Amino acid sequence: MYDYDVIIVGAGAAGMMCAAETAKRGRRTLLIDHAKTPGEKIRISGGGRCNFTNLHCTPAQFISDNPHFCKSALSRYTQQDFIKLVQKHGIAFHEKTLGQLFCDGSSQQIIDMLLDEMADGGADMWLETAVESVTRTGAGFTLKTTQGDMTCGALVIASGGLSIPKIGATGFGYDIAAQFGHSLIPTRAALVPLLFSADILAVTKSLSGLAVDPSEISHGKTRFREGMLFTHRGLSGPSILQISSYWQEGDAIGVNLLPDADDLLSALKALRKDHPRQMLHNVLAGFVPRRVAEWIAADLAIDIPMADLSDKKLALAADRLQKWQVTPIGSEGYRTAEVTRGGVNTRELSSKTMGSAKQSGLYFIGEVVDVTGWLGGYNFQWAWSSGWVAGQYA
Repeated sequence: MYDYDVIIVGAGAAGMMCAAETAKRGRRTLLIDHAKTPGEKIRISGGGRCNFTNLHCTPAQFISDNPHFCKSALSRYTQQDFIKLVQKHGIAFHEKTLGQLFCDGSSQQIIDMLLDEMADGGADMWLETAVESVTRTGAGFTLKTTQGDMTCGALVIASGGLSIPKIGATGFGYDIAAQFGHSLIPTRAALVPLLFSADILAVTKSLSGLAVDPSEISHGKTRFREGMLFTHRGLSGPSILQISSYWQEGDAIGVNLLPDADDLLSALKALRKDHPRQMLHNVLAGFVPRRVAEWIAADLAIDIPMADLSDKKLALAADRLQKWQVTPIGSEGYRTAEVTRGGVNTRELSSKTMGSAKQSGLYFIGEVVDVTGWLGGYNFQWAWSSGWVAGQYA
């Protein structure tokens, strides 16, 4: 029987952050994970360079059924606090766009930094250790694992969500939450490419691999202005991943391929007057990539000389460019989703400690909790902030 003050399940970003903090407080700390290596999501993130936080991080960039919950953790351990930690370890980094910070080197630098922080505090880590059961015993918990039984006074669940199962994602954290009386906000894939039906793909297949940057994608009042990519299955790219966190099946999304153009219809009317013999697709190619221009003209069946196009038909072209309404049939799901939306109901957790209101000594941090950030380093910041907060109390 192995006995610890704190056992943390999940050696990802939040779990390692928490382990470093509990160990620094002198708490006998064990971090366990069923994977062979720690920090797999860190390793693959940002094209291998880890978009580890965002300069502009505020609670406004997070989605939750309880939107105020994240405020406490994000204010007590900020992006600037994590940047100081990165600098302390001599890791060079740079800003790409929209406040996104990446390592100059590789994601492994962030993993090594967290491992060093854990080692400095004396935390233990056991990998390839699966938890078979958790039971409440007295003032703490007993875990039956593939490496033997162990006990702890505080148990921290940092096992993540369902996204990217190929690197080990499971529903373990949700099962533990339910076991100890917690309700769950329904989960679904977020920050994920969207799929088209066969009939839409039939007319957009020529656009596969084509990027449009910038584009503006909208769902209701929510809008994102970033790059978009046509794929052989539908749409991807930053703006699509962002809107996917808000989109629900059956809903349409708005696609504006020319977000910087004002009064496009008047511009097309002027070009009709100046270039009456020019074909529509050639005129549209002055605004968007030629393949997009050809697709619009052909799909609307109006690829004729400008002089022959009525105002109504020009308006059709303008609307397709700036007000295209399209209804995806679904998303690529957890297989490619960067995060899981939903999770442990935060109304049953303390925003001050990340502790359970149902079971003393039980904590939930990171992606397993119903807090989902935008694309661009926000979800890592939630991992650092929630992990740090729990590390002060567990």
